[in-house]
Amino acid sequence: MLCALGAAVCFGAATVLQAMAARTAGAQEGGGGEAGVLLRALRQWRYLAGLGLDGLGFVFQVLALRSIPIYAVSAALASSLAVTAVVASRLLRVRLSRGEWGAVAVVCAGLAMLGLASGTEGDREGSDALKFAMLGVALAVLGVGLAGGRLPERGRGLVLGLAAGFGFGVVEVAVRLIDTVEPAELLTNPATYALLLGGGAAFLALTSALRRGSVTVATAAMVIGETVGPAVVGVVWLGDRTREGLAWLAVLGFVVSVAGALVLARFGEAPAEAPQRVESP
Repeated sequence: MLCALGAAVCFGAATVLQAMAARTAGAQEGGGGEAGVLLRALRQWRYLAGLGLDGLGFVFQVLALRSIPIYAVSAALASSLAVTAVVASRLLRVRLSRGEWGAVAVVCAGLAMLGLASGTEGDREGSDALKFAMLGVALAVLGVGLAGGRLPERGRGLVLGLAAGFGFGVVEVAVRLIDTVEPAELLTNPATYALLLGGGAAFLALTSALRRGSVTVATAAMVIGETVGPAVVGVVWLGDRTREGLAWLAVLGFVVSVAGALVLARFGEAPAEAPQRVESP
């Protein structure tokens, strides 16, 4: 569980650092549109540090998925929104309402429940059918991402956000379906291609969702897609279980932590210009 929480901290902090770098790059003179902003951001230590944290977070994610159930890792990764919210409140001067501070506390409580209730990873090996199914989902996500601009405006953010969530979910499941890092085995394992394609397609869909729709809607949809689907796959097909007699606590912890993350969905992309929110009375 510590590795899953470490991944959440890395991803959440990386989002804020990259937002700060993009903010500075956007204020600098120079053309090139979005590509120019990206190139200027890449020359800043905050953006590079954010990329480094993303890489470290992925390592922690892989280690977590090899030791605890997928449902626990999924909920922990969703909690990265709480990390982003807390860090943004300090570095970007984004003011959190009392309700959002409460959501951060709720996320922490839900993760504590999961930590107490989750057992070890499932003991079932993924079938070839499941591996090809994950590859099929990844291809579907890629198709949705490529068609993002042609989707109906109403509901576009929701559809793209869900697609991104499913893509990230494919990555979580695929990690469990890769049994060895031997080159010959990796190249013949459909899960390897599902992992690579799913991750790339998820980023494509999420980028399109954030550019063309509501950040809050897209992020909330992504959280649902990347938590519920992988959790079901882990329990039904990979044998993920809880500690004896604590299934109810795991379900409660999962629901509570994901619900708290949904409240913080506006932090799915740290704002370029920090909005000033007024504290609730």
